[in-house]
Amino acid sequence: MTEQTLYKSINAQCCCFNLRKVTRSITQYFDRKLESAGIRVTQFTLLIELANVHAKTLTEMAEGLVMDRTTLTRNLRPLETLGFITHVKVADKRAKAYALTHKGQEALRHALPLWEQAQKVILHEFGHDRYVKLLVELGALKATALLPKADKRKKHKASTE
Repeated sequence: MTEQTLYKSINAQCCCFNLRKVTRSITQYFDRKLESAGIRVTQFTLLIELANVHAKTLTEMAEGLVMDRTTLTRNLRPLETLGFITHVKVADKRAKAYALTHKGQEALRHALPLWEQAQKVILHEFGHDRYVKLLVELGALKATALLPKADKRKKHKASTE
C-alpha cells in the first residue's frame, strides 16, 4: 500500500475526520438559518445551556458541553461583550459562573423559531426515526471516546489515596 493510498484510506474511515466534516456541514447550515438573529449556532447552544438554570459555573458548562474550559471561556467572551450573559457570584469564590441576561433571553426568543425551522428541515430530509437512532449511536460513540478520560481519573484518584 502506498502512502497516498494509506492516507486516502485514513480519510475515508477516520471517526474524528468524518464526524468533524458532518458537524462542520451541519454547523454551516444552522449558521445560515440563524444569521438574521445575529448569532451563530455555537452561540445559540451556549445560550440554551444557560437558559434553563439561574446560573452555571464554567466547570459545569464545560462538562455538560464536553468542552475544555479554555475553549469555553473563549466562546463565552463574545456573548458577554454583546450583553447576552453576565458573571454571577457563587459561593465558591474560585469558581466562575455565568447567567443569561434579559438581552440574552431576547436573543434566544428571536433565534428559537429560526432554529426550529432549521431542525425541522434536517429531520424531514434525514428522517426522524433515523435521527433518533443516530442520537443513540452517537451517545454510545461519545461514551466510548470518554472512557480513556474516565480511566485516567480513576488511576489519578487511586494514586493519590
